[in-house]
Amino acid sequence: MQGHMKKPHTNEVSMTFTGPIAMMEQALEAMRSLGFEKAEPVTVNLDVEGSIPWRESSYFKEIKEDELPSVFLSGARYREGFTQVELAERSGIPRRHISEMENGKRPIGKVNARKLAAILDVDPRRLLSV
Repeated sequence: MQGHMKKPHTNEVSMTFTGPIAMMEQALEAMRSLGFEKAEPVTVNLDVEGSIPWRESSYFKEIKEDELPSVFLSGARYREGFTQVELAERSGIPRRHISEMENGKRPIGKVNARKLAAILDVDPRRLLSV
């Protein structure tokens, strides 16, 4: 199955952790001892208890506004632990269409957004382009 993937294989992984700020330096030192390095500055926004808005994360900075519904769909499916096949069976939407929606090749549409939102327990407006 790996032979069909479009993305090249990599020997690197990127991780994010949540924990007490007082232990941050110790955690960074432990990760460095394992061969990891700090990829970007750690930012802390104490107004919202140490988190940053999702649109400001390094991952979402590279995503265009019209791609957000497809990313949100795949993220919500992953969060609920569904495969595309399981989501297709529950929603009545063909698996191929779900794959195309997640890859931005097919618009989700209002009817499908309502079906998917009910199953994934999300606001259907998040599945529609702005």
